[in-house]
Amino acid sequence: MRRLVAVGFELVAALLDPRAWLHWLRLARYTYLFHVTQRGRLRRAGPVRISPTADFRNAERIEVGSGTRIGERCSLWAGDDAGRIVIGGGCLLAPYVFVTASDYGLLPDRRILDQPKREADVHIGDDVWLGAYVTVTAGVSIGDGTVVGAGAVVTRSLPAGAIAAGVPAKVVGWRKKVAMSEDLS
Repeated sequence: MRRLVAVGFELVAALLDPRAWLHWLRLARYTYLFHVTQRGRLRRAGPVRISPTADFRNAERIEVGSGTRIGERCSLWAGDDAGRIVIGGGCLLAPYVFVTASDYGLLPDRRILDQPKREADVHIGDDVWLGAYVTVTAGVSIGDGTVVGAGAVVTRSLPAGAIAAGVPAKVVGWRKKVAMSEDLS
């Protein structure tokens, strides 16, 4: 019973603390800026399913093909000035996929925040599956029908039909073509 009373007092204290309300306002602003307004700027080639928790930066430079599904907590960040993200049709982005068209440089005589940004387009073909927690970096092209395994970091372009995995992602196999039969019995 004592514990229940203590929890009740903590709840009342949280509701009366203006810092809690300010935090909620910050969260509402973040949701509005990166989930609501950015979605309206996306270019879609047809119906697309997007998780409500996916977020976007510079969405006016992001194109998504028809039938693509963008999973929970995915982040698509186009470049501030030029870097675009183009995703083909029928793709599947599993939860926590991160795609960026902008990277910082790595010059040894400058702080990371002072590095020049490198923006380069990212192209993801049709029928591509990016597994959970995949990261795709600026300047990468992923060919049609490619599958990228969970947790991979794609730093170089991948050919069509490849199965890739690892950090950095490397081709580990190829999708086999299967003849589709009209009679499935």
